[in-house]
Amino acid sequence: MEMNGIPKIVILGAGYSGIMTALRLQKELNYNEADVTLVNKHDYHYFTTQLHMTAAGTDNPENNRVSILKLIDEFKIDFVKSTVVQIRPQDRRVILEDGTLSYDYLVIALGGESETFGIPGLAEYALTIRSINSTRLIREHIEYQFARFKREPHRTDLLTIVVGGAGFTGIEFVGELADRVPELCRQFDVDPSLVKIINIEAAPTVLPGFDPELVEYGMRVLERKGVTFRIGTPIRECTPDGVIVGDGEEIKAATVIWTGGVRGNRLVEEAGIETVRGRVKVDEYLRAPGYDNIFVIGDCSLVFNEEGKPYPPTAQIAVQQGVNCAQNLVACIRNQALKPFRYQHKGTLASLGKGEAIGIAFGRKYRGRTAAWMKKVNDLRYLFVLGGIMLVLRKGRFI
Repeated sequence: MEMNGIPKIVILGAGYSGIMTALRLQKELNYNEADVTLVNKHDYHYFTTQLHMTAAGTDNPENNRVSILKLIDEFKIDFVKSTVVQIRPQDRRVILEDGTLSYDYLVIALGGESETFGIPGLAEYALTIRSINSTRLIREHIEYQFARFKREPHRTDLLTIVVGGAGFTGIEFVGELADRVPELCRQFDVDPSLVKIINIEAAPTVLPGFDPELVEYGMRVLERKGVTFRIGTPIRECTPDGVIVGDGEEIKAATVIWTGGVRGNRLVEEAGIETVRGRVKVDEYLRAPGYDNIFVIGDCSLVFNEEGKPYPPTAQIAVQQGVNCAQNLVACIRNQALKPFRYQHKGTLASLGKGEAIGIAFGRKYRGRTAAWMKKVNDLRYLFVLGGIMLVLRKGRFI
């Protein structure tokens, strides 16, 4: 399998799962035990779980990312800044926009894409919270609508923000946005009573599948902050003027942000690997069906719980997959037994804006300031795992 006796490992993507695989390999492998190449289209790793803050404008994008070269040891890992164009499992090659990489072992950690469920106009007219760049656009777009309103005061749709989807991203985003509105109103001399934040969800409840008591608390907090919920209301179409919901009602809004779901990456489907909505049902060692040298982790992988339901694609599962994937790559190289992946769910926390959150951790329910504090601790823990105490000191104060 190896060329020149040294196996080549290529990791595609430096999100939570990809960067964790790279960092663990760096720790476990000896020099010259493998050639490891990490490919990412940006030269930084960003914290997806903080993107709602950048999008709302309550945090600076700089606080939300860290340079990849500050995290990796360049003697052990080659970093290539490029975009993946094609994966060719039959040739064991990856085509980049500016070159080709061959591999013995491949880790696909490319991250997902927004799932629009075929709703007409969503891809064209809605904004999504998917990356640092997309959140910069959302922030600028909202500020621009406030500025426009001063020139066109008859157009209250410029101050209407529709957020499609009331899962974790949607809820965390409207919480931050509600915190930002008073500041925007001061900045642009706008009457706060004219601003509308409408959260639309097709499911019969906010945060589907989450604890109903905590959901109730979360909704009350957000409603007090000025969020209007439209639950059990599917978006039928997105237009240049807003959205059309369930029964044909039109909601005019100059800003529509879609947070309604993630699918896998089209590059995985195009590679001929078996997928469900772009995600791969991996084996117990996180490998693609039919390939013992391709691991798929993060948003592109499907892992099922005991009841046969897929785990939602979260940062928590991605980080754990990265650790397991690295262990299994080392085992492959050293001809040792592979370790099955077992997801250990540590709890779930959702922020509702400044000083407010809800969550379940260690089998208990938390809300308000305690939950918000726990979320901060959790974010600091990730920074520590990623870059040790120095990264915590550098980035931690912003969290």
